[in-house]
Amino acid sequence: MSIVSFSPKPDHLLLPNKPRKSKPNRCHVSPRMSSQPPPTPDLLSTVTNLLWGKSLPPQLLISTVRSTWNGTWHLMMSQLAPSDPSGSYSRPISSFRANSPSRQNPKNLHLYVALACPWAHRTLIVRSLKGLDEAVPVSIAAPGVDGSWEFRESGAGAGGSGLAPSADRANGRRTLKEVYRLRRGGYDGRSTVPMLWDVDKKDVFCNESYDIIEFFNSGLNGEMAGDSSMDLSPPELKGEIEYWNGIIYPNVNNGVYRCGFAQSQQAYDKAVNDLFITLDMLDAHLSSSRYLCGDVLTLADVCLFTTLIRFDLSYNVLFKCTKKKLQEYPHLHAYTREIYQIPKVAATCNFEAIMDGYYRVLFPLNPGSIRPAMPCGCEHEFLCKPHNRESVSLLNKHAKVLQS
Repeated sequence: MSIVSFSPKPDHLLLPNKPRKSKPNRCHVSPRMSSQPPPTPDLLSTVTNLLWGKSLPPQLLISTVRSTWNGTWHLMMSQLAPSDPSGSYSRPISSFRANSPSRQNPKNLHLYVALACPWAHRTLIVRSLKGLDEAVPVSIAAPGVDGSWEFRESGAGAGGSGLAPSADRANGRRTLKEVYRLRRGGYDGRSTVPMLWDVDKKDVFCNESYDIIEFFNSGLNGEMAGDSSMDLSPPELKGEIEYWNGIIYPNVNNGVYRCGFAQSQQAYDKAVNDLFITLDMLDAHLSSSRYLCGDVLTLADVCLFTTLIRFDLSYNVLFKCTKKKLQEYPHLHAYTREIYQIPKVAATCNFEAIMDGYYRVLFPLNPGSIRPAMPCGCEHEFLCKPHNRESVSLLNKHAKVLQS
């Protein structure tokens, strides 16, 4: 389209008191000549303009909608996240424990997980570190519109991960609920991940994450191919691991959920206070200790890592854990980067799936389902920056030499 310039007559040639005619802009297309139909007014906007024009809705309408939404929110939250009378989140107890006397170690196992879930992520990490990828096949569920877990094939993972939602590779079912119901006697409880399935018995072997990672660490040694040389729970450190788990689980692992799922201000205030007191303490501890139990990676570190790697992605914003970002903790963040850089760990992290699993699924917390931009500090390239955690080990060794 060419641009046409116009040269108006000089002012001294214009007749006095006669309005000057302006020539039309040649680049303008009049509605009559346009091939596009005129826009249809939005019905909702039309109705609101008729009712109260451009001003805000009447106070009565606002209070009515707010009251209705508040009641609906509490109803949905009571189903999503059961709470005690104070409004504090109470996590349901797992129904199938691996240490039950009636259960024997199965030979043919299948693992069900979801990439967004930190509890399932634990099992993926230990499975990979122990070299059980082939011995224990996995099916990866994705959150459905109603929040339940369903199976569907998709492309390869992103953000450093090769894992992505898949079909049910053990039973060919459409949802995880259908898999649970395959067991003898059926099942009507919560269909949660992770879940370890006994293929031969067609039964749930375990759906408690810590039981599964303990089982992967020690219960399969000598029975299936794997790395039996790596012990994430050495006998001499069991007491120390239990000590750290006793702090981390209620205040950090479950603590972020206590913040996000709190149904009263009092419950939230206590949860967020417990969370950040614990994070402050952990950051101080890790300033002089490479891992939680010294220079050895343990199950306690795995459990802490899967919450920390999600902190700035989801918990800081969506769960109102807003006092600090993980990046503001120098030792905790470097510790997280070190574990992320351990071979095979990064491949278990799918950041897009994590964000989708929180922002686009937890409707009561994010009704618009809008997923925010990923923080720069959570990108794969940033997490691969040098962590310099080796220096902590060297300082400790030097201190021990001086003391001796």
